[in-house]
Amino acid sequence: MLKKISLVTATAASLLTATPVFGAHPLITDDTGTQGKGKIQVELNNAFAWNRTDDGGVNVKEDTGETALALSCGLAENIDLVVAIPFVWYTLRENGLTVADDSGIGDMSLEIKLRVYENEENGLSFAVKPGISIPTGDERQGFGSGEFSPGITLIATHEGDFGALHANVGYSRNNYKNEDDDAASRDDIWHASIAAELNMTERLRSVADIGTETSEDAKSDTHPVFLIGGLIYSVSDNLDLDIGLKCGLNDAETDTALLAGLATRF
Repeated sequence: MLKKISLVTATAASLLTATPVFGAHPLITDDTGTQGKGKIQVELNNAFAWNRTDDGGVNVKEDTGETALALSCGLAENIDLVVAIPFVWYTLRENGLTVADDSGIGDMSLEIKLRVYENEENGLSFAVKPGISIPTGDERQGFGSGEFSPGITLIATHEGDFGALHANVGYSRNNYKNEDDDAASRDDIWHASIAAELNMTERLRSVADIGTETSEDAKSDTHPVFLIGGLIYSVSDNLDLDIGLKCGLNDAETDTALLAGLATRF
């Protein structure tokens, strides 16, 4: 059962900003923006996901969730240090019978976002974000990998009068302490995504995000593809609230996830 539990919690851990930390919630695609020297942003993001499959006549129902706390600190005008840690929970049912039900802290992430180019006239900017996953979760219960895992993301942003476009290409090297997880999982994971923001009013933005990444299941040749739609409302200059819906566009992705969060800046 440990192998199945690991796959369930891996689904939950990928829903939000667990490892790595992504862009302005509910977006997964990151932007090149940084906090500015000496400034801090605190995010509290949540995901509630539901997935249904039929495995050899067995109806499998997965309910997973995550709450992630992320802290971004401006080391310089163009450099951020980002730390995040998730709390994950899941319930797995087969033909209506609960076969797994647990919760726990996941793996922490530590990242540096460096904006390497910015042209204010045309609104184009580029950033690079290396990071590492720190094994703070219990890999025996599927809440972590048990090993340090590095990764890097390349980010492009174009800002205009009506909104912004963002594009990401990322790579992570997933290492596993558990031998069964290591045998069942791919080590090299690629991610690509594109997002758009539309300024509807002075304080309200609509957002959309589409992307894909390498399947972590070594036996699967179908890679997950997702679509996100949502809203971000700025209550004030230093407080944003957001809500979104993430939908799987193929069987490899989680069916549906409700995303909600807040970000405050100091």
